[in-house]
Formats: sequence, structure tokens, C-alpha cells
Amino acid sequence: MTARPFATWAAQVAPPPAASGALRMPAVTGFLLLFSMVVMSLALVTPTPAQSQTTRITRVMSPGGIEAWLVRDTTLPLIAMEFAFMGGAAQDPADKPGVASLTASLLDEGAGDMTAEVFHRTLADKAIELHFDANRDEMRGSVRTLSENRDAAFDLLRLAVTAPRFDTEAVERIRTAQLAALRRRSTEPNAIASERWFATAFPNHPYGRPVDGTLQSVPAITRDDLVGFAKKTLARGNLKVAVVGDITPEELGKQLDRVFGTLPAQPTLAPVANVTPKGLGTVDVVPLDVSQSVVMIGTDGLDRQDPDFIPAYVLNHILGGSAFSSRLFKEVREARGLAYSVYSYQVALEHVGLWFAGTATKNERAAESIRIIADEFRKMLDEGPTQTELDEAKSYLTGSYALRFDTSSKVAGQLLQIQIDKLGIDYIDRRNALIEAVTLADLKRVAQRLAGAKSTLTVVVGRPVGLGG
Repeated sequence: MTARPFATWAAQVAPPPAASGALRMPAVTGFLLLFSMVVMSLALVTPTPAQSQTTRITRVMSPGGIEAWLVRDTTLPLIAMEFAFMGGAAQDPADKPGVASLTASLLDEGAGDMTAEVFHRTLADKAIELHFDANRDEMRGSVRTLSENRDAAFDLLRLAVTAPRFDTEAVERIRTAQLAALRRRSTEPNAIASERWFATAFPNHPYGRPVDGTLQSVPAITRDDLVGFAKKTLARGNLKVAVVGDITPEELGKQLDRVFGTLPAQPTLAPVANVTPKGLGTVDVVPLDVSQSVVMIGTDGLDRQDPDFIPAYVLNHILGGSAFSSRLFKEVREARGLAYSVYSYQVALEHVGLWFAGTATKNERAAESIRIIADEFRKMLDEGPTQTELDEAKSYLTGSYALRFDTSSKVAGQLLQIQIDKLGIDYIDRRNALIEAVTLADLKRVAQRLAGAKSTLTVVVGRPVGLGG
């Protein structure tokens, strides 16, 4: 769950327990200070405007046939790599959700002949940041390193993906952290709403299971489950890689084979069916003793490959995607003072497209807030936006696009997501023109296609007056 180029969606899943992936304190304080100064300078590395990035993207093919997209930048001696193995928590056993998440959290907890302690110390001594996590559709990883420590960084990554240890001590330590995080989330309204929404919308489907598992499933996960998941998922055939920084295409090709070359050629993934949400037209109240009710409203959306996705994206921006100028903001916050924040967003998972809206409001005003949001949904789909709204949306969406490329890490993340979404290596150059080409007729056509959005599944967590609970 977690983001597509157009929306970062926290509800895809709360991040797995941060017990293993964070940058550790280097042994040499002076070196840490130097590294921190370099990292803080990252914002100066990348853009030129987003539209000029494509000319800098090189498609690298390693001697062994592993592909990566590279933006070479020698401004600072840094390298940022983002990569993903397709097949995330949707590959969890039906009776053991949380395997992918736990596996990801353990990949850097010792590998090869290095225990977790030695592995962490080596990362810290070289000021290398290595992180893994899992969402519904992918197992993701990232590496950040100084150029002078490139070989060490890639060697540690190689060990992590090809020879993770899954030692008993590490497994139990990370399991304990994951269970602690699950207990915290069991009282967090937003987490409860997200989990309930997906469980209701996708019963008997992998998307209906919580990515980080449950308090019942995580204790039942065995080392064999972890080893088996890594073996079937980490392969060259489902790998996407993006790199930004101080490395040549030739050097990167060699490193790709060094890091990933011994992985299996193809993964062994269980098929995951395309799906549509169930429970539309219902309101599900989850009682919780809090002063505010959290509201999560969801319905059908468009797949990322749908030719109408861009018009739908513009339509959503006008409805609730803009923090201060959207219709939902004006009607729910400005006109009535019902909530501090209200929003809508698209989600494009591999097997379903979704459209969400949400807010948090006083218990006694939850029913009114839901009604206003639903009214604005219907009005937008029945009447469409005005030309002024469309013009303002285009101006904002095209003007703000470059902000997604203001650090090396952001550039790498964008390149990776574009690969995952199969948008083409020239997408960055084409994207703003696609936005500019959207017309009122396009928006009205898309609104008719999304008419089903008038039927939603609504989850409310709290003590909403007039809604039960």
C-alpha cells in the first residue's frame, strides 16, 4: 500500500515495526556529522524541472539481464537505490497474514556469516542506510550510501536478499516489536477504520487481510514461513530497480549482477484475482470511546492503466485532493466548521482501483459530515466541475509536479513507481501534457463512469451520534 505516483496513501498499511531498517549511529562521530551534512544537501542535487528528467534517465541492462533505470548525478558523492519485488502481502498464507511484513523487517537482521549485531555495526560504521518493507503488492527496499562505500553497501544488500539468516533471537525480537505495534494500532481510530474497511470490502481475498498481520497470526508465523516467503518472492523476474547518484551505467550493471544475479530467475507467486469492493451502500460503526469519530468512505475507482485515470485524478483533486481549495474543504471545513481536515484520494492497487474520502469530526457531527461528503460526491458526479475549477487544478497539478523530484531519494522513488505502474520511461516528460489535455467533457465522461461512487462503504470509528455504536 504502499504510493502511486498520484497519491501517497497511508492507509495502504501502517509501516511495519521499525526495528531493523533505520540508519544506525556510526561509530565515528565526525564521520556521522559529515554524512549528515551531505544528506541535508540532497535537496540541491536533483532538479532541473521534472520535465527535463527523462533525457537524464538511462535504461541500464546488466550483463546478466537485470534492468534498472539510472539518473546519474555526480553533484554529490551519494547513491540512492530503490527497488521492489512484485508480490507483497497478497502472497501471505490465508491463515497467517503478516508473513511478508515480518520477512521484510528481518532481511537486514543478520545475513550470510554476519549476525544481526555485526550486520548493524557494519551498516553504522559505513554510514549506510538499508531498509525493507512490504505493502499489499510489493516487497520494497532502499539503499543510501556514500560513493566511497558503494561496494560495501551493495555487498550488504546482496547478503540481505540472498542469504538472510532469520536467527531465532532476531525473529523473536522483531516479532515482539510487530506485536507491540499491532497493540498500539488496535486503539488507533485511523488504523481500525482502514483494517475494517478492507476486511469488509474484500472478504476471502488477500486485500482483505491486514498487511502486518494480527495479534493471533503473528505469533503463529514460523521460521519456515519466513524462509519460504523469501524463497518464492525474491527473484530476478519480478524485480524493479531505480538508482540515482554517482555511478556510471557500466558500474551499475556490474553491481546489479553482483547483488541480484544469484536470485532465482522467476518467483513462485500464487495468482491474485482482480476484485471489486463489497459492502457498498452500507455504514459500519466500530464503537470506540474517543471524542472524535474517524470516517473512512470508499468505493470503486479506476485502474492505473485505465486511459481515464488522469481525468479521474484531476476530478478528484477538485473534489477533495487539494488541501485548501477543494469542494470538500470548502463545504465541510470552511462553510460549516465540521472538521479540521477532509480529503479524497485515489488508490490504484494491482488488482483494484479505489476512491476514498475521509475526515475526523466530533461524534455529534459525524452523521452530518458523512451526509455533506456524500452530497458533494453526488454533485460532482452529476454536474461535474466548472471551467475555473479545471483551470486552477491544472495550474496546481502541473506546477507542483517538480516537487516530487527535489531530492535523489524522491527521484529514485518516482522512477521505481513509474516502472511498477508500467507508464513508460518517458512518462515524466509526458505527464504534465496529459494533465493539460484534460477537458470538461473528459471530466463529465469520467464522472458518468464513476457513477457507482455514489454507492459507498462507510466505516466510522468512535461514538457517532445517530449512527449507532
